[in-house]
Amino acid sequence: MKHIKIKSDIVDDDTGTFYEWFGLSAAYPAQVERILAEDDNEEVVVDINSPGGDVFAASEIYTLLSQYQGNVTINIQGLAASAASVIAMAGDKVKISPTAQMMIHKAHSASSGNTDDFQHQSEVLAGVDESIANAYEAKTGLKRTDLLNMMAQETWLTAQEAVDKGFGDEVMDFTATPQFLNSSQGPKITKAKVEQWKQIMAKAKAYDEKMASLNQEKNDKTKLQAKIGLLF
Repeated sequence: MKHIKIKSDIVDDDTGTFYEWFGLSAAYPAQVERILAEDDNEEVVVDINSPGGDVFAASEIYTLLSQYQGNVTINIQGLAASAASVIAMAGDKVKISPTAQMMIHKAHSASSGNTDDFQHQSEVLAGVDESIANAYEAKTGLKRTDLLNMMAQETWLTAQEAVDKGFGDEVMDFTATPQFLNSSQGPKITKAKVEQWKQIMAKAKAYDEKMASLNQEKNDKTKLQAKIGLLF
């Protein structure tokens, strides 16, 4: 059985690599793709406790899980909010902890520019909302207008409400006292910082390669002197 954890922020591949380099938790498409590629038919369990993140990264993860040949079970352990709720829709079966919640809302972004720029951004966000609604509609069977209205109101759903509306298939039944899981949100890393880090790492790699080349030349010279010494 394969185990995938969607915890903390959902980010793109470059940002995910950046997070991991610093030992921070993140979920990103390449990470999920590596796990799924190990075996096409083995059952997959996805544990979710995430506030969301990059909607396009979440869309890619949703697509990877939806196209997977084996069975996919989603366990919403604490929170499946925003982009994380989109990923949850990819499960063949979606189980929700009685202490968990789901939140859906309209896409948002930070923008700058003139009136034309803002009008264009508004159109882009409206298209993203429609794309997100596709995942909800496929899982729940609810009307698109109802889903878009729920998203506009930033709707929070308890475990039972999520199941009643079709976002989940069952509420987990524990024989022992359920454990409350706290949703944690990791530090937000801007794309600019990721790009800065990539440039620094590239310079460090170039320096290491230069030093390795110099050391090799030094070693070759030492070996040559040793051979000359043996010869004479």
